[in-house]
Amino acid sequence: MEAGGGKEHFQKQRQVLIFFVLLGIARAGSEPRHYPVAEEMESGSFVANLLKDLGLEVDELAARGPRVVSKGKKVRLHFDRQTGDLLLNEKLDREELCGPTEPCVLPFQVLLENPLEFFQAELRIRDINDHSPVFLDKEIILKISESITPGTAFLIERAQDLDVGSNSLQSYTVSPNSHFHLKLQDNPDGIILPQLKYPELVLDKTLDREEQPELSLTITALDGGSPPRSGTVQIHILVLDINDNAPEFTQSLYEVQVLENSPLNSVIVTVSASDLDTGNFGTISYAFFHVSEEIRKTFQLNPITGDIQLVKYLNFEAINTYEVDIEAKDGGGLSGKSTVLVQVVDVNDNPPELTFSSITSPIPENSPDTVVAVFSVSDLDSGDNGRMMCSIENDLPFLLKSSVENFYTLVSQGPLDRESQAEYNITITVTDLGTPRLKTQHNVTVLVSDVNDNAPAFTQTSYTLFVRENNSPALHIGGVSATDRDAGANAQVTYSLLPPQDPHLPLASLVSINADNGQLFALRALDYEALQALEFRVGATDRGSPALSSQALVRVLVLDANDNSPFVLYPLQNGSAPCTELVPRAAEPGYLVSKVVAVDGDSGQNAWLSYQLLKATEPGLFGVWAHNGEVRTARLLSERDAAKHRLLVLVKDNGEPPLSASVTLHVLLVDGFSQPYLPLPEAAAEPAQADPLTVYLVIALASVSSLFLFSVLAFIAVRLCRRGRAASLGGCSVPEGHFPGHLVDVSGTGTLSQSYQYEVCLMGGSGTSEFKFLKPILPSGLVQDAEQN
Repeated sequence: MEAGGGKEHFQKQRQVLIFFVLLGIARAGSEPRHYPVAEEMESGSFVANLLKDLGLEVDELAARGPRVVSKGKKVRLHFDRQTGDLLLNEKLDREELCGPTEPCVLPFQVLLENPLEFFQAELRIRDINDHSPVFLDKEIILKISESITPGTAFLIERAQDLDVGSNSLQSYTVSPNSHFHLKLQDNPDGIILPQLKYPELVLDKTLDREEQPELSLTITALDGGSPPRSGTVQIHILVLDINDNAPEFTQSLYEVQVLENSPLNSVIVTVSASDLDTGNFGTISYAFFHVSEEIRKTFQLNPITGDIQLVKYLNFEAINTYEVDIEAKDGGGLSGKSTVLVQVVDVNDNPPELTFSSITSPIPENSPDTVVAVFSVSDLDSGDNGRMMCSIENDLPFLLKSSVENFYTLVSQGPLDRESQAEYNITITVTDLGTPRLKTQHNVTVLVSDVNDNAPAFTQTSYTLFVRENNSPALHIGGVSATDRDAGANAQVTYSLLPPQDPHLPLASLVSINADNGQLFALRALDYEALQALEFRVGATDRGSPALSSQALVRVLVLDANDNSPFVLYPLQNGSAPCTELVPRAAEPGYLVSKVVAVDGDSGQNAWLSYQLLKATEPGLFGVWAHNGEVRTARLLSERDAAKHRLLVLVKDNGEPPLSASVTLHVLLVDGFSQPYLPLPEAAAEPAQADPLTVYLVIALASVSSLFLFSVLAFIAVRLCRRGRAASLGGCSVPEGHFPGHLVDVSGTGTLSQSYQYEVCLMGGSGTSEFKFLKPILPSGLVQDAEQN
């Protein structure tokens, strides 16, 4: 029974719930209520109170749980459960929500719970005038021809207004003007709403470009709001030209007076016409209109500027008046006409005339009082206009002499100098006595012929040329130059080498000269060690008659080149048994073992020698002084040091590039000199014996002494020979021998320099084989050159 009673109670509750749902649906399906609201109202603005429409009291609202439901995610309305007021959640923009649709309706529902019930409603948004009419273009340009007839309409783009109803676009106005009025054209679709009509500009009065080439109008669009809003657009009208104006001259008659002696191409008058049109229609060209052939030959009309120029001399005695008709035509074919009356004014228009009978040119420079020209003068005028005066410049060496009536001769006054002035421009002026005075000028050019009265002159009295030795044959070493103030053949200079003062100097085999331009060439390679300087004279001769000549001194200085390798004097490297230096084992550090003596055939820094130890049997035991070639011990000798040592010494000069030579020294360490010992040559492998070693040592010492003695004698002989030469440039002969004086050949590259020779003294009794350089022997010629440098 209880179970049955509970089931019956549940069915009753279900029936009650279904009843309320159906009741809510029935009410929701009824006609929705409309609530108006103006756009752009602030958030929280009051819309309406829904208590009455919902049929509820204020105290029932909380229990029913009312809320607003609308489409979309945005909730634009808010229901106040305390008062039952419907409020705005945000500011509403009708144009954004509905666009041009009218009316603008936003549907929404109020949902009530407990029991469930729907309340249908609509929010109608009322438009306010918040938008002005707007033209898409701020400026519109219309090009209208001035030939367009009144009544022609020009369509203008309409304005846009986002508002609707009475707030939308209603009318158009145009700024006041005398040419156009505004008319609204219906929409092509037949809709006659004001906002959908197109404005048209209708021409009321014919346009005249010459009167007003441009017009500016303002079209204003007005809406129906309160207050009304407006938008404007500027209409810029360009009036296009037509050819409706003919050219007009500034004067219908031009009167001008022209002197009969007016120069050719002079402008006597300028005609001018204007055309109110533009472009090609306003471009004017001028032309003669039905004129005679004589006028066309006498005058020329510029078709663009209207200048009338003389192209033929006027002559009052022949024609004194010209009547010229001028036509001005524009690009459209319209034309205007004017007349030019030219009156010729008589003047003294016949200048004197000058006629030459003879002219002599050129005239020789050494002939005074030579007749240059004979001429006569005349004037076609009469009276004072026919009387004449004749003159030339006062600063010329010429004179005018009057002979018979109206004849003159032009004569040179004194001898002339062609080198001072080779040409004279003489202006002969003939002037009449008319008013105004007329004159005639004639230029006479008188050339002065040359006489060979100037010898060639060198640009320098002496020339110094430099050439480096070992030059290639036919090398250009410089040149001389001479000028001759004469002209023609008298100024053509030929160069030649003059015989040298020293008859033994083979100048022709050393130097040659180009006869035409004076360029000098070395015919063969020069050797500084044989010839340091070369002096000779060159001559310059012209081709006049008689021929004149001059001389100049040429000094050729031979520059040294590093072409000689150092030559080792000691120890000799002649392929015989090597020279062995004996050094006691008790020798102190710095002990003088030997001295490498070398010379260099070059001069200057090319002959500065330096010495260097390239290779040694035991490095660090011996050293070589770089500047004097002395070989000394570098430390104390010990029993552990080898007895035999081989030293390789390099001798190098300071030239560029440097040349060098090498020499080998053999050193034997001995305990003392009581038992001399010489090692066998490295090539001999036989056992050493006491007696032959002593013999070899004696022979070696004797050979070295003999060679040095012979060298000293040879140097003395060369020195005496040089002193005897004085200023001579040739060589000297010395006796031939194993050491041939100052011509010692070094590896076939050159000879030993005459500038560097030494006196060598062998210091005996020291037991150290020490050599001492006393002094260099310098030739006197080299000393003088060094002082000059």
